[in-house]
Amino acid sequence: MADRHVEYALIGGGLAAGNCARWLRESGADGTILLIGREADLPYNRPPCSKGYLQDKESREETLFRPPEWYEEQNVEALTRVSAKRLDISDRTIELSSAQEVSFDKALIATGSGVRRVSVPGAELEGIHYLRTLGNSDAIRADAAGKRVVLIGGSYIATEVAASLTELGSSCSLVMLEPIALCRGFGEQAGRFFQERLEEHGIEVHGNDELDSFDGAGGRITHVITKRGRRIESDVVVVGVGAVPDVRLSRTAGLEIGELGGVVVDSRLQTAVPGIFAAGDIAEYESVVHGGRSQRIEHWDVAFNQGRTAALNMLGRDQPHDVVPYFFSDLSDWASLEYVGPAGEWDHEVVRGSIDEGEFTIFYLKEGRVAAALAVGRSDDLEHAGRLLSTGAAVQDRVHELEDLSSDLGAI
Repeated sequence: MADRHVEYALIGGGLAAGNCARWLRESGADGTILLIGREADLPYNRPPCSKGYLQDKESREETLFRPPEWYEEQNVEALTRVSAKRLDISDRTIELSSAQEVSFDKALIATGSGVRRVSVPGAELEGIHYLRTLGNSDAIRADAAGKRVVLIGGSYIATEVAASLTELGSSCSLVMLEPIALCRGFGEQAGRFFQERLEEHGIEVHGNDELDSFDGAGGRITHVITKRGRRIESDVVVVGVGAVPDVRLSRTAGLEIGELGGVVVDSRLQTAVPGIFAAGDIAEYESVVHGGRSQRIEHWDVAFNQGRTAALNMLGRDQPHDVVPYFFSDLSDWASLEYVGPAGEWDHEVVRGSIDEGEFTIFYLKEGRVAAALAVGRSDDLEHAGRLLSTGAAVQDRVHELEDLSSDLGAI
């Protein structure tokens, strides 16, 4: 028999669970809400970990989704440093690491993701860091500021951390599989723009290369060795090669894991078990916006907005998750990008504005329709891109209007 019972159990201490708790209360839920978080901090925004917080420009309190007193005011019990060890979907119980067993009526699983680790010779040396939490950010700042740092990876984490550490006086180098930084997600035109910003600020970029091993002395990193034979001096390494959805709890509970590696849910974010939902990095959901199954790893707004959708459906509102995915990235104050749409393939790029002048939007088209868009200095264009993506409007005959700055995007 369970030690206690709650109406709503929110498994995960991130934005999905935090925003779910918020919308449960704001939408009229008066039952008990238990938020189970394994980190030391209450739910917080992760983007500052590689940006403002890492640069020591943003305080720990400023990263929080809500201040501690909010949980007391809203009668939300928020546990920290506690994880869910076992989920029984038949008995609807959760075994906690605190040795307590909790039964529930409805549950949200939002266990997020973990960093993808490298397994090469020397990976155990001191001075090799991964970034996922505020604590990781603290450790990187303390160890890397003002030193020689090698970043492994060519996407968001590696490029953002390189920019932030450069601001802290570090000398940074990137080692990446990609020929151009960020080109996997945004294409070579956009990638070249961002790489030039990195190089202008002294960051060395080694593309079309791969980590081979780490070398050290006295148990600490001294060099990064690449497959192409580079031997790069380094006092510190930060590895940013992606994330892996944490579906261990869901898998052992017997929930279906999809082809993308996430927990399979419908367009309402509900699993095959009524009353049990999944959101955030682990949710592989049926998208009503762009069709097919979708999953977005490390994009904070997805977790945030899915928390709301899950809350409304816990209350029986029958709300599809119809929010167009949004993402932003800052390379310090050198360049900022905003992006709408799912990650995916495209067959044509249309540029509005000037990449050379640093104010542009790239519309990514697939089969004559807007599949996604990236904007630098042109945020207003994204509203129109999101609309065109949602409606699925054919634009193959209106490409010239997308390109022409004098045209009205609202008329397309």
